[in-house]
Amino acid sequence: MLEIRDLVKNYTNPVTDVLKGINLTINAGEFVAIIGSSGSGKTTLIRCINRLITANSGEIYFNGMPTSGLRGAKLRLLRTQIGMIFQDYNLVGRSTVMQNVLHGRLGQMGLFKSALGMYSKADLEAAQELLTAVGLTEVMHKKAQALSGGQMQRVGICRAMMQNPKLLLADEPISSLDPTSAHVVLSHIKNLTNARGLTGIINLHQVDFAKAYASRIIGLRLGEVAFDGTPDELTDEIAKHLYEVPAHA
Repeated sequence: MLEIRDLVKNYTNPVTDVLKGINLTINAGEFVAIIGSSGSGKTTLIRCINRLITANSGEIYFNGMPTSGLRGAKLRLLRTQIGMIFQDYNLVGRSTVMQNVLHGRLGQMGLFKSALGMYSKADLEAAQELLTAVGLTEVMHKKAQALSGGQMQRVGICRAMMQNPKLLLADEPISSLDPTSAHVVLSHIKNLTNARGLTGIINLHQVDFAKAYASRIIGLRLGEVAFDGTPDELTDEIAKHLYEVPAHA
């Protein structure tokens, strides 16, 4: 499904090496958690995968196709196959919950239809089914800005699923949620991903949540892969090392 080869990303002003030659293979159907401290490269990596950020060097292959040279229509096609759940929800607050979910279809619609919001009956039914699956039937006609954080993130899940993606990415989707809401959100992400046979990659800061939900955990430290294994293989000692602050920091 996904192969990452020698991926490097750095920034200037000041010069910062964020990703230092990442090599990973993600198989179809895996549900992977990427963990690590703030600044370890988790968000940069996930945004390189869907080309929201362009790497300095290296290559990412999606279903065998290199993605670095994609532009225009080919890049838009790639992004329709990769659903994204954002840390800060990225909803349109003044639009209804249903409208926000339907925005997930915009990439597959023509410009004229998307501008007028001319969704098909099948799209409307699919959106309603998703909202029912995540327990938001009663709020589907409310404005998104009236929802709680946990509800907003569930809307974000539905919007990503409306793309009918092959790969689902989630960037710190529970960082601002209480533990109960976090479990609800992660349960819905995993259940919908499994039910649809998708590959899932989720950035998490919390080790306990990663061990509870992921089938594979990748640990980043200072822009490098420092752990790649099962939840059972992630010992307390390894987890402590991942989150240690370097002596020179």
